[in-house]
Amino acid sequence: MIEVQSYLEEIQQAAYENRKMLAVLIDPDKFDDTKASQFIQKLPENATHIFVGGSTVEKGRTCEVVSIVKNYCGLPIILFPGDHSQISSHADALLFLSLISGRNPEFLIEQQVRSVEKIRNTNLEIIPTGYILIDGGKETSVQKVSNTIPLAQNNIQQIVNTALAGQYSGKKLIYLEAGSGAKFSISSEIIQAVKTALDIPVIVGGGVRSIQQLQLAYDAGADLVVIGTAFENDDFHS
Repeated sequence: MIEVQSYLEEIQQAAYENRKMLAVLIDPDKFDDTKASQFIQKLPENATHIFVGGSTVEKGRTCEVVSIVKNYCGLPIILFPGDHSQISSHADALLFLSLISGRNPEFLIEQQVRSVEKIRNTNLEIIPTGYILIDGGKETSVQKVSNTIPLAQNNIQQIVNTALAGQYSGKKLIYLEAGSGAKFSISSEIIQAVKTALDIPVIVGGGVRSIQQLQLAYDAGADLVVIGTAFENDDFHS
């Protein structure tokens, strides 16, 4: 057993051992501080991480939510920022996202450069992550904010090539995203094709509303699945 020294290594080791992980995503602008305890108590027993972030978040709100959640929960809190303002030194790690499915330089490198002064003097573990937006059947907030077009689900080869380009560019994780509130989740065919091609862990999020959909994503090869909107609305069901 390899000694785990970082959150990335923990994810890598779990993927190697085929131990599936589950993250619950908190959108700071939708989080009710007064119900923090109840929110944490209803977390699935198999939850392994808390992700915090949103496409647009009120300034300072990310720090507030991370601090509150820290008081109630011992799970690792990983930032999933929509822009450079959503950084909190109170979190444990940061997905250093690059929207590699789009061609907008603002989310390929500009936001990352702006974030450096905020993260360089923190103890946050920085995890380089390739972020791929895939069509989930509706225009999502991340599509609007990033001004990029999601990749079509029927163009599996393009998605695989984009994921591989991310791996070859040094990304440590690939995040396949259908978007918050997606009508449908990412297909098993896409997940399987990407997982087969890559040597790094695959995260899948967007449109996962049931245990059955969660299991389908796992069976297809997802190493870590993210649930957000359905959990917030108490719509995640068996």
